Amino acid sequence: MNGKTMFLRLNRGIHVFNHKESGFLWVLMRHKSSGGMRPKRKIYYRVDELDKVMELQKKPSLILKLINIIQSQKHKFIFLRDLEKEVGFVQKWNFMAVIERYSSIFYVDSGSCRRPYVRLTNKAEKIASEEHKVKSSMEPILVKNLRKLLMLSVDCRVPLENIEFIASELGLPCDFKTSLIPEYPEFFSVKEVDGKAHLHLENWDSSLAISAREEGFGRARDVSSCENRKRVRISKDGNFSGPFAFKMCFPPGFRPNMSYLEHLERWQKMDFPSPYLNARRFDAADPKARKRVVAVLHEFLSLTMEKRMRSTQLDAFHREFLLPSKLLLCLLKHQGIFYITNKGARSTVLLKEAYEGSVLSDKCPLLLHFDRFLSLCGRRDKHCNSPQVRF
Repeated sequence: MNGKTMFLRLNRGIHVFNHKESGFLWVLMRHKSSGGMRPKRKIYYRVDELDKVMELQKKPSLILKLINIIQSQKHKFIFLRDLEKEVGFVQKWNFMAVIERYSSIFYVDSGSCRRPYVRLTNKAEKIASEEHKVKSSMEPILVKNLRKLLMLSVDCRVPLENIEFIASELGLPCDFKTSLIPEYPEFFSVKEVDGKAHLHLENWDSSLAISAREEGFGRARDVSSCENRKRVRISKDGNFSGPFAFKMCFPPGFRPNMSYLEHLERWQKMDFPSPYLNARRFDAADPKARKRVVAVLHEFLSLTMEKRMRSTQLDAFHREFLLPSKLLLCLLKHQGIFYITNKGARSTVLLKEAYEGSVLSDKCPLLLHFDRFLSLCGRRDKHCNSPQVRF
């Protein structure tokens, strides 16, 4: 085989190989036969635009991290010589390059002390001054999503260390344990379970037990009565307008045959339990329960700010959500719903329907606020709905 050999290790007997020239991945799966173990090749198609999501995030993440470091200082600036203490010797040079390149955001001065320091420009400072108001508007969203996360778990509780592990993906502040949780005793409590601190849900709210998939179906549903609607055969893009269907986004180059589409139509029509029902009530071998697992993963990713999560972060919730042991194989199998990219430092799972090309289609107030910083350096997503910065 050409290209790099190992993409990621899923489970014993399963390997994924990367073919850059052909734009897809070979998934080798071991199947038992009378003659021993034989490999069966399946194609996992790459989507270049979704691979770019992680590449496009590198510079913005450095910019936003440096802004946060500057804003956390008492006098809203940091001496360049002290930058190494904050980010380390190697990363310091990456930040120095960012400071030099984005003069519309960062301003370097030496002042009377003749020691160079970096601060935000007046335009960037004006945007930063509004962050507190933006974070206040985000708080109800964060509380709601945190409650929904606990409702997804089998015991309505999650170890605090797991919440901390995905805090940035959820948009939670780094001090959420002291600044957010104590403010809502009617919703949350922290209790010790098996010697480990867990975040508990205090009250179940049935109005929150509606998944993002169901809300999307409600918005897209035709006003005509389902009883009077003529039967329409599933289209070649795999989408079906039934109440138990998922939105499919097949990768470029994927050409499903009729047998595949017929199987997918049966799967799309098959009803399944809500992801908010306790997973212990269902037999894991039941096809409906397996479809429910897809719904749990879909809902979990929908609760994040950028509708993506590292594979290691998903793995951390195996016990709380009773996820299958071959989790990544489940994700690979449903490549019309999820996408796994190995770009960046770690493999990342993205919810495909949340992206238009490489751009997140629906952004929360905090992401729109971050976009205003990026607009100062001339970077604007063509699908971005963030307002123009006015001064």
